[in-house]
Amino acid sequence: MARQFKNLAELKGIKKPRPEKLSAILKINEFSLFLNKLILMMKSLFLLFTLGLSVFSYSQDGIVIHVDGQTSDISGATHTVVAPSNASFDIALDVENNTGSAHAWRVTRLRIDAPAGWTDALCWGHATDPFGGTCYSSGQMNTNPWTTPGAQAVLFTINDGEYGKLKASIDPADGVYGTAHYRYYISTNGLSFSDSVDVVVDYLAAVKPVKEEVGVSIYPNPTSEYVSIQLAGMDQSTFKLMDAVGNVIMKETIHGSKKINVGDFSNGIYFLIFETSTGKSITKKLVVRH
Repeated sequence: MARQFKNLAELKGIKKPRPEKLSAILKINEFSLFLNKLILMMKSLFLLFTLGLSVFSYSQDGIVIHVDGQTSDISGATHTVVAPSNASFDIALDVENNTGSAHAWRVTRLRIDAPAGWTDALCWGHATDPFGGTCYSSGQMNTNPWTTPGAQAVLFTINDGEYGKLKASIDPADGVYGTAHYRYYISTNGLSFSDSVDVVVDYLAAVKPVKEEVGVSIYPNPTSEYVSIQLAGMDQSTFKLMDAVGNVIMKETIHGSKKINVGDFSNGIYFLIFETSTGKSITKKLVVRH
């Protein structure tokens, strides 16, 4: 209850706090706010440290993830690929079990970022499954994150020393360029993650198809009867066949490939000179030996 003053004199008689005392109170309040911020910062750092230990423990858990056909462990790391076109394409990963015990793992897909209209799907199964495991369409993977089902019909056991096949299918939208970022977690229940791998997909408007290098191959060489000519990176070329002293024996236009009979040629060294569309010539040495 607020204090009631009897008269103005009593009110005037109350001593006001001195300026230096007010300053001290303000400093105490400021210090208290600083302590609160410091405590919050320390809590955040502790949380990050704990998560860091969790991620570090992923690399110590006996799980190895690598691109199918390769050996480098990319568990806990990022695998970057360039989309070859706007058509759907697959990224095949192997998940090895080196934990010392059997596991019925499930896969959780987290879509961190993806351009509008992009879709993704996946297949997950034992390495020995001739059908590549159970496949799930983008329509079935309709939540984010999404985890493969835990039903006995689709669960399978990966014994120690065996591995599972994870195939991620990415389908960029027509004309929608950009970068997508996905993370695939490994767990037994979809909650307590044992390992993970990030997949980053780049689909850029500046990506141009790689042109095949222009070249010519001749075989067999040396030869005794026939020599085959195969063009690479060009549809046709005009060539001339010369002997060692510069005499032109043959001059023709080749389309893709051609076989030449050299059975009547004398033993020795010959030269095939091909003209390319760039104006440069390609010279191949041919040895005839009967």
